[in-house]
Amino acid sequence: MIRLRSIAKTFFLTLTVLMAFSFLNTASAQDGKALFMSNCASCHKVDKDMTGPALAGVEDRWPDKAKLYAWIKNNQAFLKTGDKYANDLYNKYDKSPMNLFTTLTDKEIGAILGYIKDYKDPVIISDPKNPESSDNSLLFGILTLVLAVVALILLQVNSNLKKLSDDKEGIAAAEPVAFWKNKAYIAVVIVILFIVGGYYTTMGAINLGRSKNYQPEQPIYYSHKVHAGVNQINCQYCHIGVYQGKQATIPSVNVCMNCHLAINEYKGEKIINEDGVEINGTAEIKKLYKYAGFEEGKAWDATKAKPIEWVRIHNLPDHVYFNHAQHVNAGKVACQTCHGEIQKMGEVKQQNDLSMGWCINCHRETKVQFKDNGFYSIYEKYHADLKSGKLDSTKGITVEKIGGTECQKCHY
Repeated sequence: MIRLRSIAKTFFLTLTVLMAFSFLNTASAQDGKALFMSNCASCHKVDKDMTGPALAGVEDRWPDKAKLYAWIKNNQAFLKTGDKYANDLYNKYDKSPMNLFTTLTDKEIGAILGYIKDYKDPVIISDPKNPESSDNSLLFGILTLVLAVVALILLQVNSNLKKLSDDKEGIAAAEPVAFWKNKAYIAVVIVILFIVGGYYTTMGAINLGRSKNYQPEQPIYYSHKVHAGVNQINCQYCHIGVYQGKQATIPSVNVCMNCHLAINEYKGEKIINEDGVEINGTAEIKKLYKYAGFEEGKAWDATKAKPIEWVRIHNLPDHVYFNHAQHVNAGKVACQTCHGEIQKMGEVKQQNDLSMGWCINCHRETKVQFKDNGFYSIYEKYHADLKSGKLDSTKGITVEKIGGTECQKCHY
């Protein structure tokens, strides 16, 4: 008996240890996934290229793990070491700087790399006629309807069986009421309709004013894929306000003509729109010339130009204040984080719903990059000047010194 107890004790101890290790591994994987989603997912995917390269096999591509960790924490500082692989990678992706993750610990980076290493493609049940489909809402709806019908049939059968039982025992029973006249059934149906109707009404109200996937037809088919993707024109060349102010700004005709005074014919790869129709790039350039008042072979008189009536895509409610400079310049947020892979789009569409919840979730997960960020250096300077006595501590730092007298601080 004592021997059996000893064996049982050993068995349960072993089982407990194995479960503990399993739990720790699961927790670690979950931590790695959470860290990946909050720090990396805006620019990277595991299985395919996005703004940055696919991360599958990243440890194999970096033979020196110390260099990989240094690259992740501060890629700009690591590039200065002259590492060939890092500089080749930087040049391959149009010299787009990666966000700095100086606050990530080695343990957290290890958890992210562990998640990437163990990543498996999610199993998706798709419609065989439409392999890209993964929405099972219709299937669930049909199953729910079938189960509801079965439930009603069973209730009716139960009522009939009860009547037969009562008749056999001589118990007088009232005639069963047809289900479409039964008040209980009617009440249940009303409650269900009220819940379903309320749900869809609420969801519809929540989505009022949101325009996710909105992709209007523009007066000129301007392809970001051709300009920002193939020709690698920097976003800030056209959207000059993105570093200085609230609005990114739409470029004026003369900005377009800086290039198209010389480029009057499209010779690139075929441009296909969302409807599968081929776009004549040269004809679209002619449309630009019409707006610019430009005649080929003659000197261009810019005073004849008129604005292109672009259809606005990204709109926020009037009560919402959003400043591009705060996000792009100070926050170091990449354009693709909000606008999607803009360099791969033909006509632009709204990639995200731009809801308050979406914005707040980003604010909760995105870490502020204080280090090597000129926007915050002014505050460090004030601290140093106060400490050294260059500034009068009795007067302190007035609001004016941090831009408090700028008109747009209040009147936007």
